[in-house]
Amino acid sequence: MNDHRTIQAPEALIANMGTRARAAAAIVAQAPTEAKSAALRHAADALREANDAVLAANADDMTRGEANGLSNALLDRLKLDSDRIAGIAAALESVAALPDPVGAIIDSSTPPNGLELSRVRIPLGVIGIIYESRPNVTADAGALCLMAGNAAILRGGSEAIESSRAIHLCLVAGLTKAGLPEDAIQLVPTTDRAAVGAMLKANGLIDIIVPRGGKGLVARVQEEARVPVLAHLDGLCHTYVHAAANPEMARNIAVNAKMRRTGICGAMETLLIDVKFPDVAGLVAALIDSGCEVRGDAAVQKLDGRVGAAEPADWDTEYLEPIASVAIVAGMDEALAHIARHGSGHTDVIVTDDEDAAAKFLASVDSAIVMHNASSQFADGGEFGLGAEIGISTGRLHARGPVALEGLTTYKWIARGKGTIRP
Repeated sequence: MNDHRTIQAPEALIANMGTRARAAAAIVAQAPTEAKSAALRHAADALREANDAVLAANADDMTRGEANGLSNALLDRLKLDSDRIAGIAAALESVAALPDPVGAIIDSSTPPNGLELSRVRIPLGVIGIIYESRPNVTADAGALCLMAGNAAILRGGSEAIESSRAIHLCLVAGLTKAGLPEDAIQLVPTTDRAAVGAMLKANGLIDIIVPRGGKGLVARVQEEARVPVLAHLDGLCHTYVHAAANPEMARNIAVNAKMRRTGICGAMETLLIDVKFPDVAGLVAALIDSGCEVRGDAAVQKLDGRVGAAEPADWDTEYLEPIASVAIVAGMDEALAHIARHGSGHTDVIVTDDEDAAAKFLASVDSAIVMHNASSQFADGGEFGLGAEIGISTGRLHARGPVALEGLTTYKWIARGKGTIRP
């Protein structure tokens, strides 16, 4: 593998990487499905074989992260063990087994002018991914970009640099073994923050930027980018327990939504409980008993002495910690108003046995993902059968929700005539 880590200033480095990525993208866009799939299967094999090396690299990152005072949520995202590495390898194989979107016909028609028209999926081109402490994103993002016929430039966070480098070596090994250009998946070698700025200004070399990380990172990307951005800011996910919710189901869903993994964007941050729900106190107690700190409104505080007072900022906070804001609402309309005012358009849930209430909630909440009787922790491309995801988009353009293969393509019109001329 060529090493491009040294001597270049960030602007020159990104320009060099972008030029090489553009050349690789032209090849990958025409690569047969089997070659792309084989590259990912070989990368999965290489990752399993490199288990010990990846763990050693991750241990270095964890030690540095702890010394630098990373939060528990970020340390959880950063940490790898053999099971997580096996999961990353399995995700690579899952993407390899997905249908290839490139060349798929979206629709076709023959208008009165006689042209045979079709819309066909094509790759986006060169995708820049900027992410923080999750080293698995190195594999997931690289795999999805490749399978969708794109080249990727990955810029992982400094806190995960050694883990990302170890995983990236496995991706390059897969590409090489499958006969595809190693420049199809590149990892920015420097932790210099100026490299991020250079990527954001690489118009003409990078076609779209996908940030994955905290509010500070995403806000910077959206403010500075001269390249289109596909992003979400916060995962302010709500669970609304309706009056007609099954109490046991409500307890199970609320505890799982908050506590299964508190550091992911699909974790519940606010629990809204209908005043007519038959076991409000039991639901609040179950959440606290699971180890969650509850910050509630005045009505919730009266139910349990362990509940702290919720400040106005709590309703707009993505904790990513075992903390939840809890409010009692007068009914569906108040719950919908709260979500509209404080939600981030990510994932919102209703728990109820009333199908009419569920239908109203699902139709009314304007979020990328809306669920009925399920934990918001399912907000994940793998759980949606997409193999993996490059992120969850809360915008309204191009792609929304878990962004996987189709979200990493665009389309072109193809028109076929028979000597057809326009009168």
